[in-house]
Amino acid sequence: MDPALNVLGGKLETCSTAPLTGFFRDGCCNTGPEDRGRHTVCVIVTAEFLALSKYLGNDLSTPRPEFRFPGLQPGDRWCLCAARFLQAAQEFAAPEVVLEATHARTLEIVPLELLRAHAVKGED
Repeated sequence: MDPALNVLGGKLETCSTAPLTGFFRDGCCNTGPEDRGRHTVCVIVTAEFLALSKYLGNDLSTPRPEFRFPGLQPGDRWCLCAARFLQAAQEFAAPEVVLEATHARTLEIVPLELLRAHAVKGED
């Protein structure tokens, strides 16, 4: 199996293991046919983004022990759905993106220019 690629064409790096993220809970923003939400954008969440997500019906800040989900806090890295990232960008609440840990399939939904505009400072 070929290694997954990031949006810059390099090897996909780990997004986060604490909290453990990714559709497959492998720490990477890997995707596959079963990942209908395309959890491929590695972001560093902000309070503003968490508030928007909660308002839109996806509360990422409240712990859900029954799902082994600790709840996210500002500064945590997380594999975000590509469409939700795009929506957050349109609402001026997009979190910073870790390009090296963002899966190349994101580019089917989000333009690279937009990802670069929200890249973690000092990257790319």
